Amino acid sequence: MIPNFIFSKKDHIYLFILSPPFSGSTLLNQIISSSKNVSCNNNIGTREGQTLPGVKKIMFDKKRWDEKKQIPWKKIKKIWRSHWFLKKPILLDKSIPNIMRVDQLKDVFYPNYFICMVRNPYAICEGVMRRSNKSAEVAAKFTLKCFKYQMKNINSNKDILFFSYEDLCENTTNTINKIKQHVNKLDDINTNQKFKAHNFKTKKSMHITNLNDEKIKKIQQKDLLIINKHFRENKDVLDFFNYKIISY
Repeated sequence: MIPNFIFSKKDHIYLFILSPPFSGSTLLNQIISSSKNVSCNNNIGTREGQTLPGVKKIMFDKKRWDEKKQIPWKKIKKIWRSHWFLKKPILLDKSIPNIMRVDQLKDVFYPNYFICMVRNPYAICEGVMRRSNKSAEVAAKFTLKCFKYQMKNINSNKDILFFSYEDLCENTTNTINKIKQHVNKLDDINTNQKFKAHNFKTKKSMHITNLNDEKIKKIQQKDLLIINKHFRENKDVLDFFNYKIISY
């Protein structure tokens, strides 16, 4: 086997997925990773670079959502490059808190490309409550926080590609074409397969499917009332992404 460092001087493109948690980013990571030209730095579980050995203690601690947290990006880059297969031209990372660190990434990883995605905020809240055992209020505030980061990313970086989870699931061909136009050498992305992306229904592989309705139906009315209170106070944020306030 040829040592990875042999390819260390090869020109690379750094591609980052920017997404709130529970928004389909693992699925998107798997889709992009289906290209023979892509190396993902972590192919296990939720496929996040921030959970890799040597990085986890730095990036995946209790302060990972602290905007003032200082991250030694040059060190992170060196470790990530030891996990990427450097023969591949496109090096992919998905680390959720990086939605608030785009400028920092641009300073260290270049040339860089970013794909920005959001999902129906109610579906995100359901994931935060169920998977992270958080209250409806915490889930709503956290979701809005992530949406505001994404608004900033879109408004401040005109070169970012943006689409929604719903676009990916319901207008797959058009969305994949946008990805191919955004980043060269992704023409061989394959969506005609089953993916192992983590979801609430099953751990088995499944075709690309919009699971929003089933997730949203799981939200209890008492929690929905709390979520809606915060969403109504930030209706402009939902409007930015064309999401509507819902009720039973």
